[in-house]
Amino acid sequence: MQIDGQCHCGFISYRATIDPQRVSICHCTDCQMLTGSPYRVTVLTPADTIEMTGGAPKIYVKRGDNGLNRLQHFCGDCGSPIFASGEEAEDNEWGIRWGSIRQRAELPPRRQIWCRSAAPWIHDLGELPARPKGSNDP
Repeated sequence: MQIDGQCHCGFISYRATIDPQRVSICHCTDCQMLTGSPYRVTVLTPADTIEMTGGAPKIYVKRGDNGLNRLQHFCGDCGSPIFASGEEAEDNEWGIRWGSIRQRAELPPRRQIWCRSAAPWIHDLGELPARPKGSNDP
């Protein structure tokens, strides 16, 4: 599937070819801290399927629980997370952050990982009152 996306301010943009079956939710504590939310949604794809069409992201290096460094690619202007990649050349898989993808409505998650770190209330959201817009809706 062909996708395209960008950061919140539009400085960074890209196109990529992905497999929609490779969308996953990660509940690890790193993803929780990096997003400020209970989980992160990512689609994995080979690096050579991504074409940058805008500005270049900044990179933050974080050592994962597995001892390997992960490069977090983000917009230096608006802070939007865009990609994650490995530091080693043989680590060809990049994670494209779901929130940056324009076609995200077509990309439901297919699996969850690091579920032992999941927020205990994550599966109880159906019980919460829901509004189609913000909290000030009539």
